[in-house]
Amino acid sequence: MYKDFLKLLDLSPEEIGELIDLAAELKRKKKAGEPHRYLEGKNIALIFEKTSTRTRCSFEVAASDLGMNSTYLAGGSQFGLKESIADSARVLCRMYDAIEYRGYGQSVVEELAEYSSVPVINGLTDEFHPTQILADFLTIRERFGRLKGIKLVYMGDARFNTGNSLMVGCAKMGLDFTACSPVGYFPDPELTGRCSKIAENTGASISFLSDPKEAVKDADVIYTDIWVSMGEPEEIWDERIKLMLPYQVNTELMDAAGEDCVFMHCLPSYHDKNTQIGRKVCEKYGLDALEVTNEVFESDRSIVFDEAENRMHTIKAVILSLLRGGKING
Repeated sequence: MYKDFLKLLDLSPEEIGELIDLAAELKRKKKAGEPHRYLEGKNIALIFEKTSTRTRCSFEVAASDLGMNSTYLAGGSQFGLKESIADSARVLCRMYDAIEYRGYGQSVVEELAEYSSVPVINGLTDEFHPTQILADFLTIRERFGRLKGIKLVYMGDARFNTGNSLMVGCAKMGLDFTACSPVGYFPDPELTGRCSKIAENTGASISFLSDPKEAVKDADVIYTDIWVSMGEPEEIWDERIKLMLPYQVNTELMDAAGEDCVFMHCLPSYHDKNTQIGRKVCEKYGLDALEVTNEVFESDRSIVFDEAENRMHTIKAVILSLLRGGKING
């Protein structure tokens, strides 16, 4: 049994499947109005070095539904400033039953886990985003009734947390993963090698293409993310947007995949000009949208809000699994 939830590489396919099953049952209970306060009186610390909507709200609602108290730490603590990661971990684990971290390097959450006697959960790092992929897989299973054999195409810059974690998750769970990116924007070769070895035992496939039309042929899921990752300087936008424009998810690309293909996005998305950043960038480059058109985003083929909701159900499953072994009876 894993002590912490830091990256999907640490879990077996069976353990990942059990978390998805548990999330589905917890979702059923919530929809039915069945109380599930299995962790009454427990406490969780939520450390946020990066801002968030879905991750923060998912953890706070999940904790509340389970009967837990949560403390949101962002800018008002000494974490990583006047106090080391190791010291912060040793303080927080004396007061809390679990710790969540959303921020920058994977090394930070790994160090937290090393010095904490209570479970640590990765809410997002630069390298990995494991809670997102659990939500994605629950959503895919709800839509298609299975995971194994599903073809998922990740469109755009695949070098960071979401692309990395999708590749790992697909390798573990037997999905066919294709990264469709410009040359030089594929996942790290060392991680790719590890995933390829995992895929040999699960029936998954890992492939890399630069031609969008070729990549999406027979795809079940087209997935994308914003083209410039959180924290990257604005100066790189010019080069990145010009490079990524051929990888925009639009109606033509969705149609090339087939009528049953669905669209997914971890959000937030620059699909229109209705945000400060989206409006500024779109107007600067003379675009109506960036990584996905509004037509696709708002279409019946888009399941992005099912995906967003499932962040909460799967995070709830992770917390319950770590603190109660996933038990929902007794």
